[in-house]
Amino acid sequence: MTTETNPSANVQHPRKSPVNWRLVGWILMALALSVGALATGALVGLALSFRNLPEVQQLKAYVPTGATRITDINGQPIAIIRSEYNRKVVPLGQISKHLQRAVLAIEDDRFYEHPGIRIDTLARAALANFQEGRTVQGGSTITQQLIKNLFLTPERSLERKVAEAVLALRIEQAFGKDQILEMYLNQVYWGNNRYGIETASRAYFNKPAKSLNLAESAMLAGMLRAPEIYSPQRNRAKTVERQRVVIARMLELGWITQAEADQARSSALVFKGGDADFMITRAPYFSSYVVRELIRKYGRDAVLKGGLRVQTSIDLKIQKLAEQTVARAAKNIRYRRAEQLALVAMDPRTGYIKAMVGGVDYQKSQYNRASQASRQPGSTFKPFVYYAALATGRYTPETPITDSPACFGGYCPKNYDLRYSGGMSLRQAMAVSRNVPVVKLANTIGMNQVILAARRAGITAPLQPNLATSIGAGGISPLELARGFSAFANGGYRVDATAILQVTDQQGNILEQNLPVRERTLKSAPVKMINSMMMSVVSGGTGTRAQLPDGRPVAGKTGTTQDFRDAWFVGYVPQLVSVVWIGNDDYRRPMARSTAGGTYVAPIWRSFMASALRGQPVLPFPGFEPSEKPADAKGKGAQLDEAAAEAKPKPRRRRRRRPAPETDAPQPREAALPLKAAEPAPAEPAPADP
Repeated sequence: MTTETNPSANVQHPRKSPVNWRLVGWILMALALSVGALATGALVGLALSFRNLPEVQQLKAYVPTGATRITDINGQPIAIIRSEYNRKVVPLGQISKHLQRAVLAIEDDRFYEHPGIRIDTLARAALANFQEGRTVQGGSTITQQLIKNLFLTPERSLERKVAEAVLALRIEQAFGKDQILEMYLNQVYWGNNRYGIETASRAYFNKPAKSLNLAESAMLAGMLRAPEIYSPQRNRAKTVERQRVVIARMLELGWITQAEADQARSSALVFKGGDADFMITRAPYFSSYVVRELIRKYGRDAVLKGGLRVQTSIDLKIQKLAEQTVARAAKNIRYRRAEQLALVAMDPRTGYIKAMVGGVDYQKSQYNRASQASRQPGSTFKPFVYYAALATGRYTPETPITDSPACFGGYCPKNYDLRYSGGMSLRQAMAVSRNVPVVKLANTIGMNQVILAARRAGITAPLQPNLATSIGAGGISPLELARGFSAFANGGYRVDATAILQVTDQQGNILEQNLPVRERTLKSAPVKMINSMMMSVVSGGTGTRAQLPDGRPVAGKTGTTQDFRDAWFVGYVPQLVSVVWIGNDDYRRPMARSTAGGTYVAPIWRSFMASALRGQPVLPFPGFEPSEKPADAKGKGAQLDEAAAEAKPKPRRRRRRRPAPETDAPQPREAALPLKAAEPAPAEPAPADP
């Protein structure tokens, strides 16, 4: 019997060393502990990282950053104020279905099916990126893109990708698909500083997002991959090429028919928008004034990023007339060595600012002389003195006063021409703008009463209780003078100078609403007399060059300050007050001699008002009948109301040719030395404080 043997039995093998199983055990245990520690550390790190992720629930109160839009009283756009963002938010229902489908087709065709992430696209993108050795595909869903835009940095890392996926899952649990798509379309960037579909639609096609057709929608959807590269303003050929990729994808998915695809490809893209649509292009001085007010009330971030909607008081038609008037006048005043001009117009019935021009060139100087400049008002302050006197009940426009030399504790006021006219009425003293009678009047009634009258009319600037203030020392802005004179134009009501009518947020909630508020602060009888006196200024005094071509009654006051540093005209009709100032920013540089308000500023005022009031009804001043006319500078035809008539002194015996005495005792008005009605008297200086 043959016995099988192992063929390798006779083979000599090297002797094996015995295994140290104890050492192997320790090594395996160390490895297990290390792997466990690493896994635990990774899990703890991820847990801590996820714990620090943003809370998606805050999106329920999230409002995308948007530009603040300012309009005039009729809703016409004036300015768009923004920081780096330019966005207008709209609900999903106001976005074209074509646009929604086009975006989904090229960005996330299974958006309504996945839970926020897609494993297949992530794997496909990872494979493509590995093969290329660089990032060529993202694989992110629309939900992930929204998360990236809202919460995360643009860095490319595994940690950020995991965080993005976690947040995407969370946001899908907190919001519906339509809500997520709406947030996405209002958030994403469409190139050239345009954020959100509504802004992009208006910028590129000058139409709302709800009106986009298929061709336009495909173009905009194609831009999302690289908005600056596929911008039609930079490379139209690439824009069209990318548009066709989107159309082809929609056709492949069966979301459009072949006929619709062919029509979209053949449709010409007509671009009507541009960056100019998003600049401050109208009423820059007024817009800046409004923005300062908004920032003061709501803060800088709310104005630059909050998407406020602001309706203002100005009328762009009147504003344009004001700007044209300033542009024409700026050329003429240069010959008088005047470099700047300001104009402001206000409705005295409401306090609404209707026009504001703060200088001759906003591009060269943004300083708003209409609202920020504090200039000596000169004789434009005198009506407040006359009102204070009339309000005592001891004076009327026909009360005599003497224009003669006088000193008050070392202060000796002078008239512009260094002459004195003797006896005259208060009306005539106002009409020909004499200084000395006003100072005498202020001294008699007291400067505290004068300042109180100015405050009641709406003047808030600091006023010193010295006699120099009565003829225009101090500083007042054109806007504040317009407010003060509004109290005369409206019959004695103080109004607020109002630029902002209403402010709403992006959801349409009203944050602020300013309705007209009037407060009776001046007596009606003295106001009527003041209006009559200032109508005499225009009809036969220093303001004759302000007479309007349609012949309607006008009230106003000229003003010129010491050494011709400022020249003014403040005038009004019942529905509009306007103030014009000319001068230089450098107070040390006076204008040419004889540059008086009545000579050079009143014609500017007339040019503006004649245009602004064209087609407007002729309204009577408060207290006047439509057919009633004011007295002229000589007092003829004067018609006083009952209260004024009661305060009128008893008639005295007429003494026509008797010389006027050098006292302030009441004298018959016939003793005045009349000036030629057609010859405007020169304006006067506003002396420095004694």
